[in-house]
Amino acid sequence: MAYDTLEIEHHGAVRRILLARDAQRNAQSQQMLDELMAAFDDAARDDTVNAVVLGGKGAHFSAGHDLKQAQAERANFTVEERWAYEELRYFDYSMRIWDFPKPTIAQVQGACVAGGFMIANMCDLVVAGESAFFSDPVGHTLGAAATEVLIHPWVMGARKAKEMLYTGGKLSAQEAHAIGMVNRVVPDAELADAALALAQQIAKAPPFGLRLIKRSINRTLDAQGLRTALAAHFDTHQLSHLSEGFLTARDRGLASAIQKNPASA
Repeated sequence: MAYDTLEIEHHGAVRRILLARDAQRNAQSQQMLDELMAAFDDAARDDTVNAVVLGGKGAHFSAGHDLKQAQAERANFTVEERWAYEELRYFDYSMRIWDFPKPTIAQVQGACVAGGFMIANMCDLVVAGESAFFSDPVGHTLGAAATEVLIHPWVMGARKAKEMLYTGGKLSAQEAHAIGMVNRVVPDAELADAALALAQQIAKAPPFGLRLIKRSINRTLDAQGLRTALAAHFDTHQLSHLSEGFLTARDRGLASAIQKNPASA
């Protein structure tokens, strides 16, 4: 299948999916999200693929959702329309990456912000370049209750999650590694090779065994309440769209949040 917003690489038993809107810092448009799910579905069906690497072309992994498109097409959505759009493309698509039956590795450089943070942390492992930074500033920029999938406390601990979300600040690759959110940090020039080498090592294992390991570890987190907590936060996030803070940001122009974002530099 040909994609307009992605590039697909085949490396034996490893499939690399690259977000390919680098001129827009890989901002996630509706088309990109739909194509991303199609690419994951294709990799799931392909028995020659044992592991998937998710990365981004250019200097940045992803600056988040495409707010210019959101301003142009969805600023005046009703509650029902916004809920349906975000339940499918933000929540359900993210959970499909979380539940993907094969091991996944996020390959992260530069900005990994908001929606970018969300999809990277749906992956099983994260390999970061030294330039990578992680942020979810939407409480400051949009008046919203974090991104749609509150994976943050599960991957970085409650205190660091609160600090990042309360302040709108960012976490360096080195800090993320120190708290266990990132598996490895490598020089940017070595990032693609390092992520691929890790994926290829994983792909040597019998795939059914890996699938069962992943399922058991994810079920361990489910037993601790992960899936229920994420679903509950999605509802809370939708409520925040009715707040004065969000309505002010909407009326000012959602795209202006790109300039306001303290993690954009």
